[in-house]
Amino acid sequence: MTTFVLIPGAGGAAWYWHRVVPLLTVAGHEAIAVDLPGEDPAAGLPEYASRVLRIVEQRDDVALVAQSLGAFTAPLVAARAPLHSLTIVNGMIPTPGETPGEWWTNTGSLDARAEAARRGGYSPEFDLVTYFLHDVPSEVIREGATHQRPEADAVFGSPCEFESWPSIPIRVLTGADDRFFPLEFQRRVALDRLGLEVDVLPGGHLIALARPEAVAGYLLGVIPSEP
Repeated sequence: MTTFVLIPGAGGAAWYWHRVVPLLTVAGHEAIAVDLPGEDPAAGLPEYASRVLRIVEQRDDVALVAQSLGAFTAPLVAARAPLHSLTIVNGMIPTPGETPGEWWTNTGSLDARAEAARRGGYSPEFDLVTYFLHDVPSEVIREGATHQRPEADAVFGSPCEFESWPSIPIRVLTGADDRFFPLEFQRRVALDRLGLEVDVLPGGHLIALARPEAVAGYLLGVIPSEP
């Protein structure tokens, strides 16, 4: 049995993974979504990593999964605990010592997002519906209103202090329809920073809310062809 430990993105709400967890469980595995102190103005990446490590260190055969901003927590956990594998989902892939606040400029993410908007014919001005919720079912959006919370500024100035990525299987899952981190941008960053090609599924930035069956299947080892 594998234990999937699932790290959410900005805001830190474990609820983000609530549609994937039961699918992994019914397949015979343990699945734990970690709730992070994203709204805490005193919490940075070390506090995030400590929250995850309290779960990881009590288990064997852990497959760590990190969404978006959660990719900054993943290498800190991997440096302190043995993992079976690491999967990054629409992730902000860091370099050693980088802060999440620096990542935007270092990767050119804002320019890539604006260019994708021009090509796609949607507004380059950020709003939640256009960039996060465009493919999420309406009933999930309504439920999420009671779970989502803002991300405090502290983590964006918190350096990701690790030496190198672990020598374990690492996969990068990218939503073909992600407007926040467009596909070609994610391809470039994954290749530059991890030397890896991405795996692609239909879906936007919040792919685990929009396409939980596909994400669970991917995590269980069923990797489809690129759409």
